[in-house]
Amino acid sequence: MADVHSKNTRSYNMSRIKGKDTKPELLVRKYLHSKGFRYRLHSTSIIGKPDIVLPKYKTLIFVHGCFWHGHTGCKYATIPKTRTEWWMAKIQRNSLNDAKVTAQLVDNGWHVVQVWECELKPKTREETLIALVHRLESLNP
Repeated sequence: MADVHSKNTRSYNMSRIKGKDTKPELLVRKYLHSKGFRYRLHSTSIIGKPDIVLPKYKTLIFVHGCFWHGHTGCKYATIPKTRTEWWMAKIQRNSLNDAKVTAQLVDNGWHVVQVWECELKPKTREETLIALVHRLESLNP
């Protein structure tokens, strides 16, 4: 099946996709800040460059896009109909890298939390954010 966009249009569209300061990430940050949590952003000194670093809680939060990180069973993690093998391999590499990074961070004493983009959709957003705060509070620094 051919792409519905020209090569230049597709390239431009893909170049507009941000890697940080995404809408889901901003939702999590704003909520945490409103609940009194203070954090650092995108720390390059920590493997995996977590989206949110809560040093007081020794916790790292990764806000993952369901498509890019291969969220299993999620309706937003569909594989494109063009270049299917390439996309499957790319998303699988992302998932394997996420697992490897998470294991290393846990071995280094960090608590790692993954928040999925689909969990921040309007129907489940509040429940997800409340659960995140409860999880952080249970760490009781």
